[in-house]
Amino acid sequence: MPYNQRVSNDADDSVNASTRYCAVFGHPVRHSASPAMQNAGLRALGLNWRYLAFDVHPDDLRAAIEGARRMGFIGLNLTVPHKLAALEMVDVLDDEARTLGSVNTIVFEALDPSGPWTPVGGLDAPPNREVRSRGLNTDADALVQALKEEFDWESLGGATVLLLGAGGAARAAALRLAREGLAALYLVNRTQGRAAELAAEIAKSCPGTRTILGYPPESVNLVINATSLGLKAEDPLPIDAQWLQTRRPRFVYDMIYRPMETGLLRAARSAGGRAANGAGMLLYQGTRALELWTGRPAPVKVMRAALEKNLYG
Repeated sequence: MPYNQRVSNDADDSVNASTRYCAVFGHPVRHSASPAMQNAGLRALGLNWRYLAFDVHPDDLRAAIEGARRMGFIGLNLTVPHKLAALEMVDVLDDEARTLGSVNTIVFEALDPSGPWTPVGGLDAPPNREVRSRGLNTDADALVQALKEEFDWESLGGATVLLLGAGGAARAAALRLAREGLAALYLVNRTQGRAAELAAEIAKSCPGTRTILGYPPESVNLVINATSLGLKAEDPLPIDAQWLQTRRPRFVYDMIYRPMETGLLRAARSAGGRAANGAGMLLYQGTRALELWTGRPAPVKVMRAALEKNLYG
């Protein structure tokens, strides 16, 4: 079977010697819904590809990326805690990923005989020449798209936002949201020094965005959780519960999508706010990654249905 031969949706779903692979690396990764979503997309596109999930310890990330490159993988997604570390582990860094300081998608590219580097997913045969890794970020635009869809916003311009966290996901979110013309962006993190560093970066890249450390004295339009607190049932809330109950923000978005309802989302709804989990962000970062790997429009409806079935049954 040729390298990129399509297979019909009714064909034998078994893996064969011509099957090619994409994957997500994380630690932990068992909660990931990406395989269900991406494999549905690959089937809809008729590609003899599979999308896998690997638990990769941070100490092994560089070796794992190199191993995927050498084994002919099409591309990778990266999730917690690898998005920052990968900045130093890819051969080429996309401008947006460099600006946001976070890599969540890797495209493996081969050197075309005519000169340009080409994603290996678009080749008619396995690459027998030099292959490099390109790091990109599809998270930040996906967050903005999901927020507008979930909360019926045409624009985030003029909004006040409280962002929880200062790690890789938070940094990318903050720098991207600052471009939307926010009225104010409040940063809260367990380690205030990291929040201060992020505020300084925003002031440099988007000086028109007012960035403040700590909780706002009044309510805000939107609260975003970009921490990992909520993945486990025993996790504490990532936000001051009293502030949430007394300030009652209009919208609360948790980047976590599993469990479906985190403690933060329950608390937000009890405070009268409108809340949503990170499924929309996962969907749109995943569809964009698939488009980068395949060079074709992603089957968004199919991928959304598979994601919702995996998350909600």
